[in-house]
Amino acid sequence: MTDAAAQDIPGAIPAEGKGSLLIQDKRTRRRNAAEARFKAYGIIAIGIGLLMLFVLVYNIISRGTGAFQQTFVTLEVALPADKLDKAGNRDPEEMKKVSTFGYAPLLRDAFERLASEKGIGAGLDPKAMAGILSDGAPAQMRDYVLANPQTVGESVTFEFLASGRVDGYLKDRVSRESIANDKNISSEQLDFVDEMAAQEAIQKRFNLEFITGSDSSDARPESAGIGVSMIGSFFMMMVVLLLALPIGVAASIYLEEFAPKNWITDVIEVNISNLAAVPSIVFGILGLAVFINYMHLPNSAPLVGGLVLTLMTLPTIIISTRASLKAVPPSIRDAALGVGASKMQSVFHHVLPLAAPGILTGTIIGLAQALGETAPLLLIGMVGFIASNAPDSIATGLLSPNSAMPAQIYEWAKRSDPAFYERAWGGIIILLGFLITMNTIAVILRRRFERRW
Repeated sequence: MTDAAAQDIPGAIPAEGKGSLLIQDKRTRRRNAAEARFKAYGIIAIGIGLLMLFVLVYNIISRGTGAFQQTFVTLEVALPADKLDKAGNRDPEEMKKVSTFGYAPLLRDAFERLASEKGIGAGLDPKAMAGILSDGAPAQMRDYVLANPQTVGESVTFEFLASGRVDGYLKDRVSRESIANDKNISSEQLDFVDEMAAQEAIQKRFNLEFITGSDSSDARPESAGIGVSMIGSFFMMMVVLLLALPIGVAASIYLEEFAPKNWITDVIEVNISNLAAVPSIVFGILGLAVFINYMHLPNSAPLVGGLVLTLMTLPTIIISTRASLKAVPPSIRDAALGVGASKMQSVFHHVLPLAAPGILTGTIIGLAQALGETAPLLLIGMVGFIASNAPDSIATGLLSPNSAMPAQIYEWAKRSDPAFYERAWGGIIILLGFLITMNTIAVILRRRFERRW
């Protein structure tokens, strides 16, 4: 009998030490206070996590967006025939004899004419004026002339990349105080840059070359791009997908549906779980020993990188696939067997289609994990500044030396020039974009094909 019921019955005596249910006693108040504190701790923990996430995203975006903009210098250059095509035949093969050193004086002459026409650059010699350009400017001009020999003898307007220091100055990454002991730029050159910017001869705009281009030497950070490394990552992911998905799914189906439950399968399952926790650098050492030293596959090839990442991804795919198969109710199997289906028919016609969303989700998450790995790629030699052009065939893409996005980011981050550091942050933005896209696809596939019982 409760206290409330006892109070309603005449002559009933409430139990000793018991109060009304409508009034909280001391013990109840302590319990409710502990529950409120626990909720507060959870809210605080979520708030701290969101704050750290905001700080991380803010730092990545604020430091990496500059890589998607680049400073260009517009300059009209005269292409004299007596220096570039002495024979006058306009034959590119003969004009190739003029090296990039022969084009450098043309840039100095162009700056000297510009300074004279605009009344800028007082006290600065033409060589110093040309020093605001990228070291690749003469090569860019030479390539244009060889591709368009008919322009020799005319004046052509070029858009050259500015040097990394000039680009950093216009992006507020380089200050006049920071260049006090810098041999690559001077205050007089920065004054000249300000004067040219006022004349709109120097402008910042979107840098497509960062997305589509290749890495550059340490002397030309302004021309570095991540495009070729993206292609290397694509070929590696293609290898991982073609090998890890069928092997992982087949192994999972056998272990979950067909393998006898004995100590051998127990050992296999334990080792698969252990392999999922092995550091990725161990797989890199394994790939170096087996695929390169023993099988003599080419160094730095996306094929080798894909094989190494396949070994690393297989445990993740097997574990997620087995979990998806276990999630299918046993009644599905029993019903299929009850109407005369064989064991294989029940698995492949009923269980596997129902487990497909989880299998696809685990596969995509495994691929996303492999896409961001760096350590195993460094051990097999997939470092930056290897490939300068995109491969022209699938075989070339798989077997030719190349880099990958995480390895390229690492290579930029360890260089001393701040311009490369900026590109490392920009590469992280692109890599995160790929990872977010892959995880979003995994969520969409799961919600699209998931069935509830």
